Amino acid sequence: MAIADPQSLTIAGTPVSLPRTASGQDSGAFTSADGLVRMSVSSSYGKRTRRTVRVEHRKVAADPFATGVNTEYSLTAYVVFDVPKVGYTVAQQKEVIDALMVWMTASTGAKITQVLGGES
Repeated sequence: MAIADPQSLTIAGTPVSLPRTASGQDSGAFTSADGLVRMSVSSSYGKRTRRTVRVEHRKVAADPFATGVNTEYSLTAYVVFDVPKVGYTVAQQKEVIDALMVWMTASTGAKITQVLGGES
């Protein structure tokens, strides 16, 4: 079963539509019309099951070291769910992941801000 097409992310208050641009066995990709935002979702199976949701963001902005020069910058954020083949139901996996997501987004994302600021 595939994730719905298109997907949408809201970045800096602006919704970005991500139509499906690739589909394979256990993977899918969604890319914005301008190509600056890409989301991929994949699963791999070995001794453990690994599911990954990844967002890649690119932008062009002024180079802080060269006056009048623009440079392309990129950022990648991803979440990996690494689970054993047995021992946890999907509902139990979701409970742990929900707890992490709540922690990350509590107080308007204060924990993410702390982590991005280098706190540990």
